Amino acid sequence: MSTSLQPIGHLSPGHDLNGYIQAVNGIPVLTADEERELAFRLHDENDLEAARRLVMAHLRFVVHIARSYSGYGLPQADLIQEGNVGLMKAVKRFDPNQGVRLVSFAVHWIKAEIHEYVLRNWRIVKVATTKAQRKLFFNLRSAKKRLAWLNTDEVDAIAKDLDVKPEVVREMEGRLSAFDAGFDASPSEEEDQGYQAPAHYLDDASYDPATQLEDSDWEADSTRRLQDALASLDERSQDILQRRWLAESKATLHELADVYGVSAERIRQLEKNAMKKIRQQLGESLVA
Repeated sequence: MSTSLQPIGHLSPGHDLNGYIQAVNGIPVLTADEERELAFRLHDENDLEAARRLVMAHLRFVVHIARSYSGYGLPQADLIQEGNVGLMKAVKRFDPNQGVRLVSFAVHWIKAEIHEYVLRNWRIVKVATTKAQRKLFFNLRSAKKRLAWLNTDEVDAIAKDLDVKPEVVREMEGRLSAFDAGFDASPSEEEDQGYQAPAHYLDDASYDPATQLEDSDWEADSTRRLQDALASLDERSQDILQRRWLAESKATLHELADVYGVSAERIRQLEKNAMKKIRQQLGESLVA
């Protein structure tokens, strides 16, 4: 089933939001029997017309969920569109044999798509990347009772309720309180505020001649010491390391085992011993 939703008549959330909401609220709600019949037609016969009717009948539910995310400052029409994508994914995966209503099954998919959209667009810099942080992002704002920072008891209560560590709560509270700032001053900013832009006080050290020379000398010295360490190995060990680590098309243990007429385990041992000798050689050269 396509993940694009045909507008209702000439309406879409992005074109006329109020008209769209009025139109979807005018679509009749399906009875349990009607929903079950359509779901079986889709599930058993891949009936796309049945899928379309299931989606259309639940668009009002998406609008209801999307409204609860209005506090993130994102366009309501975009939230609805993302929720519609989640609804269509739910309809595609809905199994009427489970004996539950589609609306109960779809709520997870609708919220999941809206969550992804909010996390992608709420800030330039991502504020939630781990599972615990994502959980906190959508709960911490509603859990805070006032604008002030959370006290220790409140942090512990939220951490226990959401099953995360207190330090994760503190970190996310700090992220939510931060703001995005452009590297260069905006043309619309006042002259006495523009100097605060990071471009005016963060130096770029990548073109510092001293730093470039130091990096070049370090790379050359590291290459020389590695070549000396390799030269101290016997020819077979050198060849194994060359083929296993330095060649563009790296050989497998079994391929090298066939070349030298030994087992793959023996090649692994030779490789391990060679790497150990190189590490020792490099360590001694650093001390010297």
